[in-house]
Amino acid sequence: MLRSVFRRHAAGVAVITAGHQGRPFGFTATSLTSVSAEPALVSFGISERSSCWPAVARAEYVGVHLLGEHQSELAATFARSGADRFAPPTAWREGPEGVPVLEGVVAWLVCRPVARIPAGDHRIVVAEVTAGDPAGEGRPLLYHQGRFGALRP
Repeated sequence: MLRSVFRRHAAGVAVITAGHQGRPFGFTATSLTSVSAEPALVSFGISERSSCWPAVARAEYVGVHLLGEHQSELAATFARSGADRFAPPTAWREGPEGVPVLEGVVAWLVCRPVARIPAGDHRIVVAEVTAGDPAGEGRPLLYHQGRFGALRP
């Protein structure tokens, strides 16, 4: 029932990235939340079964990328199990603190995890914002009824 109800809840789409053992990792998240302004904190959920969990569990810093409506393919790539998420056409660079930063996003943050709280089969990661860039262009990508979409004008 929970999944059926939340399919009806529109959510913004983010990609969370981390580096681990010299490799970039990342996944699509619709659970991103602003937690606090002072200090600046965000949170997101990640399944403990996710291939990215070991990287996020050990990461000193993570990247949080807000996707634009033009990036539904990027969101799908980072949601796809077994995909080489950082291979072309994904454009990225190493950002502050060595965090993989995706190009062309609406905005991005670099955050330091301060808590990884068990929550059922997931962990809720609370992270303090240390850097970022809100200057990207575009309107936000949304997730609703199992599909990526855009805001109506």
